[in-house]
Amino acid sequence: MAMLRVPGIALLLASLSIPVLTGLPLHGAQVGENPFTLPDWVSVEPDLSYGTAPEQKADVYRPAQATEGKRPGLLLIHGGGWKAGSRKSVVRVYAIPFLREGFVVASIDYRLSGTAKAPAAVSDALEALKWFKNEAKRWNVDTDRVVVMGGSAGGHLALMSAFATKSAKLGPTSDVAAVVNVCGPSDLGELLSGAHRQDVADEWIPDGPQRREIARAVSPIIYVRKGLPPVKSIHGTDDPIVPYAQTVRLTRELRAKGVDAELISIPEGKHGFDDRTWNEVIYPQVFEFLKRVGVLRKS
Repeated sequence: MAMLRVPGIALLLASLSIPVLTGLPLHGAQVGENPFTLPDWVSVEPDLSYGTAPEQKADVYRPAQATEGKRPGLLLIHGGGWKAGSRKSVVRVYAIPFLREGFVVASIDYRLSGTAKAPAAVSDALEALKWFKNEAKRWNVDTDRVVVMGGSAGGHLALMSAFATKSAKLGPTSDVAAVVNVCGPSDLGELLSGAHRQDVADEWIPDGPQRREIARAVSPIIYVRKGLPPVKSIHGTDDPIVPYAQTVRLTRELRAKGVDAELISIPEGKHGFDDRTWNEVIYPQVFEFLKRVGVLRKS
């Protein structure tokens, strides 16, 4: 099993050999950036519906060049504190690197907190994953090599789409090959009060006597169990929004259950990373991980 890249809460950053990177523009994991012009080697099918609600939309991106055999697939979930962001805002930073590796990428929208409170966004992520796998033949996607990924709230939803059980009754459950979690919260109760309280969590989790129960039901940490798919997490050690300690704990508990789980700790990293960190630190390790777990074919 791969070494856990967390030094506990006391940081053994030197062991990671990852430089602290500054001076480049940040791409917030929770929102991303405005849409940009797609390169000519990418084709897109926009505005596909995976449900009946107007927000339940997906854009599916494919490398334009034909390939022999089936492609791996990525369900990409944007962040924004469950209240903002869009499926188009994460294409450059998140989708393009996967497209270069031959993936078909479905980037989704979901109901935000201004429209529907928790657990609506979780239910939408589960529905989107089921839809993507059901429609896999349409894009020549290998259903055994589907990955879910997101940043911040999107990371949380990616974890929930892979971890949720049928008994939780949050939506349809589907198997995935791996999860890539970028600074997603795993314990929503911690974000409702105390030192780590976040307004966006307060707005997403509905008020009422069942509030703590709902927060628990949408917390990935409670679903940790044997047999979950491999999980690669990325988190800045100085994240002011989602506590780094949550991902440390999640990774440790997954490993204690025998789940293949790794954490890339970004020294002094905040809630979002610059291009150099993505290109030189994060993506090389993510794609090596996906090769190791069999999602990407080794050359």
